Amino acid sequence: MKHYIPAGNPMRGQFDARAGYVARHFAWSFADGVGTVTLNRPERKNPLTFDSYAELRDLFHALKFATDVKVVVVAGAGGNFCSGGDVHEIIGPLTRMTMPELLEFTRMTGDLVKTMRNCPQPIVGAIDGICAGAGAMMALACDLRYGTAATKTAFLFTRVGLAGADMGACALLPRVIGQGRASELLFSGRAMTAQEGLAWGFFNALHESDALLGAATAMARELAAGPTFAHAMTKTMLQQEWAMTIEQAVEAEAQAQAICMQTQDFRRAYEAFAAKQKPVFGGD
Repeated sequence: MKHYIPAGNPMRGQFDARAGYVARHFAWSFADGVGTVTLNRPERKNPLTFDSYAELRDLFHALKFATDVKVVVVAGAGGNFCSGGDVHEIIGPLTRMTMPELLEFTRMTGDLVKTMRNCPQPIVGAIDGICAGAGAMMALACDLRYGTAATKTAFLFTRVGLAGADMGACALLPRVIGQGRASELLFSGRAMTAQEGLAWGFFNALHESDALLGAATAMARELAAGPTFAHAMTKTMLQQEWAMTIEQAVEAEAQAQAICMQTQDFRRAYEAFAAKQKPVFGGD
């Protein structure tokens, strides 16, 4: 599979979403500054393959240079989010691979999480039905998550004889729902119910299935209309400050905020406030 290279002038970092990026292993759409990734193998509950892992990784890497894409929504087709790695197309072949090949694969899957966390756009997950294995990790890598009463999220790696430590689960999940709850889910592989996910902070809200994508997209459009440079800074600091002391974090935020104070959006917000108007942000 060829790596996706963003179109346009690489010095400007323009991802040519308006011209229509054509995805091969999932669906991609773009409107109003919001890019939507839809995992679309509904007959199999949207499992991932070697190729879809790689293309998703490459897409989220390319989004680092995407000045036209402000926010990303990740969803699944057919009432489910993602059932994880395809049993026949991934799990079976893995049992026949050498150690170097296995490590290449596990690093690739981890790179998907890293590119999702490192792209500047906020990522909003619309998570319905089955959300398991690598699918649960994609959901966890989102910045905001919306589910339904039917959503079942399972980090089921132990169910297939593997460690719960997969794609960064042991680092990310405790930070979202707490060490004890994460330990239970990662050891047992059981599904977290939607109500547990809401109560534990995994989900920001629950919606009816037919309203889920609309709610996620509405939030994405709200964020896209905001100060997108500042949103990118917020995402960066949320990521970086996990490894900082309080003193380091306070200093890093002082520097980050001073940078944001140089943006036109900061000036626009002040001028709108003085004029008793709502600011119209430009992302610069």
